[in-house]
Amino acid sequence: MIELDKLENQAFIQKSINYLETSGFEDIKADTEGYEKPKSYLRKESGSKITPDIVAVKNGRKYYFDISLKSEKPHLLKSKWLFLDTMSRMNSHRFRIITTKGHYKFTDSMLEDINLSNKTPIKI
Repeated sequence: MIELDKLENQAFIQKSINYLETSGFEDIKADTEGYEKPKSYLRKESGSKITPDIVAVKNGRKYYFDISLKSEKPHLLKSKWLFLDTMSRMNSHRFRIITTKGHYKFTDSMLEDINLSNKTPIKI
């Protein structure tokens, strides 16, 4: 989820965190109030920051989660997903996408556009 959408969707971020906690994830860092903020990465060409929505650990392996909701700027979302996927593969981590009812088709078409169609989104 891009910065513009985070303010509007705090409730879904919290719902996603609760789902991950019940699924056995620990040491959860989230880009929301009440949690430690995950590490941000700076994009040199534009000066913008990329921050995963949620970072958690399960069985000693780090997972990056990004929340997929319909966005007015899908280009930013695509580049964020590509970066997080590449970074997670380089460091032997995992990258997952979380979505909800009403956003499945948007998420699937976005994943197909950037050749990540092998990713299956977590549907909450």
